[in-house]
Amino acid sequence: MHSVHTQRHPGGNFLGFPLEGFSLFQSLLLTFASAFFVFFLTTMLAIFGLLAWNLIGHHTVNYADSYLFVGLPAAVVTLLIALPLFATLWIRAKLRN
Repeated sequence: MHSVHTQRHPGGNFLGFPLEGFSLFQSLLLTFASAFFVFFLTTMLAIFGLLAWNLIGHHTVNYADSYLFVGLPAAVVTLLIALPLFATLWIRAKLRN
């Protein structure tokens, strides 16, 4: 019989991802990676939405609007939320050491 031992982190975890002990580089990398992911996800959904809108309604909305009006604001909002979050986790880890 094999048993799986879960590793407990003092700072907690989210979906198995530890919320403590990030270095400055890891915090910045996670911040920009999350904004990058949100930018491309929301842009993809906006392009598919515009595709359906243009095909169903015979409109001629430019697809570049999805980058400017959907992807960029979503990425900026994610960046503004993630940067203080990961900075707080990094500072809290530094203060505990």
